[in-house]
Amino acid sequence: MIGKTPFFRLLLPVIAGIAATTLLPGCTPLIPFLKLPGLTLMMLSFIIAEKKHYRFRWFFGAGLFLYLFSLSAVQYREHEKRVLFSFPAGEQSYVATILDIPEVKRRSIACNVKTAPPYGKKIVLYLAQTEEARMLLPGDEILFSARLQRFHNFGNPDDFDYVRFMKIKGFSASAYVPAKNWLKTGRESRTVPIVAQRIRGKALTLLRLHVPDEDSYAFISAITLGYKAYLSDDLQDAFRASGTAHILAVSGLHVGIIYMIINLMFSFLGKEGKLYTLRQWLVICVLWAYVFMAGMSTSIIRAAIMLTIFCLGRMKHQRGFTFNTLAAAAFLILIFRPLSLFDVSFQMSFGAVFAILYFQPKMQALYVPKNRVVKYILDLFTVSTAAQLGVFPLVLYYFGTFPTYFFLTNLLVVPIVGIIMYATLPLTVLGIFGFFETGFIGLLQDIIRTTVIILTELTLRIVYISETLPFAQLSGRHLSFFQLIPLLLFVYLIAGFIYTHRPRYLIISLVMVFTYHLSITYEKITNTPTQLVIFNSPGTSEIGLYDHHKRHILVVPENGFLPHPVKSIFRLSDGSLNNYVAASSFPLDILILSQYSYFDMEQLLMIFNPAVIVLDSSLPRAAADRMKKDCNRPDIGIHDVTQNGALSVNF
Repeated sequence: MIGKTPFFRLLLPVIAGIAATTLLPGCTPLIPFLKLPGLTLMMLSFIIAEKKHYRFRWFFGAGLFLYLFSLSAVQYREHEKRVLFSFPAGEQSYVATILDIPEVKRRSIACNVKTAPPYGKKIVLYLAQTEEARMLLPGDEILFSARLQRFHNFGNPDDFDYVRFMKIKGFSASAYVPAKNWLKTGRESRTVPIVAQRIRGKALTLLRLHVPDEDSYAFISAITLGYKAYLSDDLQDAFRASGTAHILAVSGLHVGIIYMIINLMFSFLGKEGKLYTLRQWLVICVLWAYVFMAGMSTSIIRAAIMLTIFCLGRMKHQRGFTFNTLAAAAFLILIFRPLSLFDVSFQMSFGAVFAILYFQPKMQALYVPKNRVVKYILDLFTVSTAAQLGVFPLVLYYFGTFPTYFFLTNLLVVPIVGIIMYATLPLTVLGIFGFFETGFIGLLQDIIRTTVIILTELTLRIVYISETLPFAQLSGRHLSFFQLIPLLLFVYLIAGFIYTHRPRYLIISLVMVFTYHLSITYEKITNTPTQLVIFNSPGTSEIGLYDHHKRHILVVPENGFLPHPVKSIFRLSDGSLNNYVAASSFPLDILILSQYSYFDMEQLLMIFNPAVIVLDSSLPRAAADRMKKDCNRPDIGIHDVTQNGALSVNF
């Protein structure tokens, strides 16, 4: 397999270089110097005497490995520098360009922008909701004044790592900008990605005219244009529980359908000669135009690279979809976007396709039906099962859940999604010519619109029903990293043994099972005990237990002691003790102050003598800052949940 996948051998040093830069940051200044010995070894491989070629055949490979290892490490460091927060403190004025379609939030309008030199970094601006903000388009240049802030996590034990996520996406900072603090300069950018985003916006507007229902419109926008801002949390949870969440992310399935539509458009150019070559180049160009318009996510780029190689292979009448094609796509993405290696969508996308290439041919060989309908159903089943086999350890590692009816829902939903995508394209094209809403074209438009709406509602109905079925989703099954690796290896090695009957595959797979169970045993022995947590939930006071990766909210008194077997923890939420006088202060381990903005710290410290004072996230920012200043006792610790994250106490 390795001999047939040269790009896999090129991919290894790229991954190794990125991993080394991440795990060994102290050594990264030395890594760029490996380019020189790498180039030297490659040059020596060309000047060695012919009779010694075989003996020193490793020169070129070793040199190329060192060069790519160093190149990927340098690329990773450069991308890290681009997202590094380097803005001045305090409020400053900046010029920036809107990069994509502004997203309407509950209280603001979120705009992804890129600041002009000397900074040249991507940031997220939250503009106050005004008519001018709603009218902004990709490419518009704005002048704004704001205090840019670093991204931060809430610090809760079950938090999503938002800082890491934004770093991978290439964003450096965020800011809220009031209406009076920004204005359009009147200048516009007309780069290819921005023009594609403007076309995407117009296409979304046309879809809105044809699909009035919110959920249906959100679903169609996601599967056709990769725009997921309109998807509600309930809808996304339903797709996740039914095992069809991959449908919402434009990936190989969607790009493959778009490819077939584009290929059909240019089918008049024939199947031979120069016109056939022209046909493939036109397909590639239109396909990449769609990639730009659909947001250029990792899964879309991966699918587009593989289809581009497939088209190039068709020009030479060669096979296009192989492990080498997949490795080439990963190689190209990581060379230009090294941070993508740690992106969940990158890992899921490539893991699913690798599993399909690895498992599906063997599954198909087990039974070859003669009936075309049965064959189509069997192919859907084998593709879905193969993909789930490849990614279910990753799903458990990142999300701790697994859909049990994925094979059934995919069998029903995937064909319908294909029809919806085939129908949406002509619906959008016909919508451009709005003056043809009468006669035959108007009738055709109505038929297509009705078909799309009915099929979309059917898809959503299937997803919602599957979510409500008993045991539709296994939850609370989180894997550690040291459980993920042996489980992944076991899946592929045991399959390798079934296919080849080689004993070494069986032996190594059993070793992986043993390693997996050892890690589970170790986790149980060293398991973190149940914790009482004062969570960081902006604007609210949330106190509960955290156990086995789950929150269990407690009903606690607003003024009184919290249950704990060892520590004395008192919560105070109003000014009911303002007039109390104590002869001596009552000792506490933790005093939690919440909700009330006018606590008198001097008076409270005459009543209580806490080891730690916790200011929870329900307190206004100004009040919390004042309380920290007023508490001038060095023997008392202050924990501001909003600033320092959640406070956890072992139960």
